[in-house]
Amino acid sequence: MNINFVKYTKTYYIFSGILAAGAVLAIMVFGLNSGIDFLGGSILEVEFEQLPENRAIQEKLSDLNLGEIVIQPTEERGIILRTKEIDEVTYQTIILRLGEISPVKELRFESIGPVIGQELRKKTITLIVVSLIALLIYIAISFRKVSRPIASWQYGSVSIITLAFDVLITIGLFSVIGRFSNVQFSIAIITALLTILGYTINDKVVVFDRVRENLLRHAVADFDTLVNQSLNQTIIRTISTGTCSLLVLFAIFFFGGETLKYFSLALIVGIITGTFSSLFIASPLLVSWEKFRQRRLARGR
Repeated sequence: MNINFVKYTKTYYIFSGILAAGAVLAIMVFGLNSGIDFLGGSILEVEFEQLPENRAIQEKLSDLNLGEIVIQPTEERGIILRTKEIDEVTYQTIILRLGEISPVKELRFESIGPVIGQELRKKTITLIVVSLIALLIYIAISFRKVSRPIASWQYGSVSIITLAFDVLITIGLFSVIGRFSNVQFSIAIITALLTILGYTINDKVVVFDRVRENLLRHAVADFDTLVNQSLNQTIIRTISTGTCSLLVLFAIFFFGGETLKYFSLALIVGIITGTFSSLFIASPLLVSWEKFRQRRLARGR
């Protein structure tokens, strides 16, 4: 059974536009709840014999001038404390105060200065931009032998547009949950975003590669029909690959512990969005671009 993907192009664009607008609005209104990786600060993970209430912990530490204290439960008896950057004396005091509530075991302590945090932020932005440029060049070179009816660089441009969509939706989600669930935007999330770029570009290249093969095998009489045929030939592979990946990621999300929880969530959202954009945005954009070129040529006659 052949599915006419191209027929509902406008519906895909409207739905994608709503998602993208919502993500942009969330980022503008809520911003990103940046973690200590980018702002600087300290993170302490401990495990109690008997987990106390957050209020009791706040009261014990209230006079230590720690700034805004973020308390995040982990496992059954553990918590992660996020504070402004603290020195060794304050750190030891916190351990003693927590031990007064219930015997406590330290699991992890990290401290990052604000200068290092700003440097990490700049390097992260640079890394993402360089990655997108490298992917654009790679696809343009890979499709250099297919220059009709659209140029090879247009495959790369469409890929970058849809990759930006995949990343934008993921960041928008973390802006919302950062605002309402106090989830911090950390290096782990950045790592997930870069992983999403690599994973979803593979999906798009698979679809585009099938378009390229069909272009080389058949005369281009009707480009949208050829693209639709290519999508039907790759949809099972794309969905099955994404489903297998999601099964693993859902297992990590529910059973992998607090450290991996939001890393896996970012990948889950990115893979779902990337699969959608590979099938319903990337290839229809190629068709729309070609139709725009034809209309422009017709007006020029």
